[in-house]
Amino acid sequence: MKVLKFGGTSVGKPERMHAVAKLITADSDAKIVVLSALSGTTNALVEISQSLVEGKKEQAKQQIDKLESHYRTFCTELVKGEAAREKAKAIVDEHFEFLNIILRISFNEALNKDILAQGELLSTKLFCAYLDDAGIKAVLLPALEFMSIDEFEEPEIPRMKVKLSALIDQHKGDTLFITQGYICRNARGEVDNLKRGGSDYSASLIGAAIRASEIQIWTDIDGMHNNDPRVVKKTFPIDQLSFDEAAELAYFGAKILHPASIWPAQHFNIPVKLLNTMQPEAKGTIITEMPNGNGVKAIAAKDGIIAIKIKSSRMLLAYGFLRKIFEVFEKYRTPIDMITTSEVAVSLTIDDQKNLDQILKELQPFGTVELDHHQAIVSIVGNEVAATPSILKKLFEAMNEVPLRMISYGGSRHNISILVGGQHKEKTLQLLNQGLFGLE
Repeated sequence: MKVLKFGGTSVGKPERMHAVAKLITADSDAKIVVLSALSGTTNALVEISQSLVEGKKEQAKQQIDKLESHYRTFCTELVKGEAAREKAKAIVDEHFEFLNIILRISFNEALNKDILAQGELLSTKLFCAYLDDAGIKAVLLPALEFMSIDEFEEPEIPRMKVKLSALIDQHKGDTLFITQGYICRNARGEVDNLKRGGSDYSASLIGAAIRASEIQIWTDIDGMHNNDPRVVKKTFPIDQLSFDEAAELAYFGAKILHPASIWPAQHFNIPVKLLNTMQPEAKGTIITEMPNGNGVKAIAAKDGIIAIKIKSSRMLLAYGFLRKIFEVFEKYRTPIDMITTSEVAVSLTIDDQKNLDQILKELQPFGTVELDHHQAIVSIVGNEVAATPSILKKLFEAMNEVPLRMISYGGSRHNISILVGGQHKEKTLQLLNQGLFGLE
């Protein structure tokens, strides 16, 4: 069985949903199709929640009405049969009745998660209504009945496997299943989610749970590119990546893939394909266990980085100094991306400033703490890049116009990362595209 995930732009218009239906019925292979919310929906739901947090119920009402109007128009173009239109109308009625009811009750975080779940619930139900209208037999598998995370927000794959297998077994003979990405239940049984971009993660977790033959991630770009096509003019899709290479690229900013979506597939050695809904004939990128040769495969960049420097003469030969620093970040569950050390200072980077004030307060006793906001990590990724001297030479020659704040070399054989000021990110990507790939 295959798992196919379609993102928001892939289902964001009625004609796109029609195209997805053709793609998933092009062969008779058994498959689970994972859908995101229609493009723009999650942002709209976040805005509604924010209005409620601020007590602006009239504004929230206007936002709900605007979103409802969009869905009403969407449905008129999605389905043609009278029965299907009534069914689509009933689906929209149900979910917007819920959104209107919340205007009259006290807002809390659990309710916020319920609000954010509406996008995926709507997209999957409406897609099933279209499939039924088109005479295509499909089964809706509610993600809230099998997707779950524990008290540490980690996915429960063994539990998911049992529950999902039981649901599929109830539909002997059926080969096409539709489910929601992003949403799940938490350890308290409440509606929760896998954070933004979590539909990729859902697809990978589902693939791991059923031991899928392959996982396909369908977006609006033809595979992973060697650089950011929004910034660099000349880029090209990469035919093949290893799991390690793809994980580095996803973590360090490649937008096509959610960072957490690699490990479940890698753990069970399930190939992942990155494909383009708008150009289904394009080859895309396949991610497997084995690398396709050595050398630089791609460059990725991660914005919104904060560099923290702790300077202290007491560091010299101080046993346990780094452990104490790391414990501060562990306490506030804040990952560190890069780190460099000297005899009197340690510099590190984070991309989550939620607990920054508390972290800085606890770092103060260790020495002088300096902060640099608006930094960017640029990562050069490829098999054995850190063990290839010529690559490092080309990198520094290409970067002679940009000041470097930090360099991470040797932590991974597949990654060389540099930290630059955010204002230099685009220039850095362009210079590296020329220096490493010969493309201006």
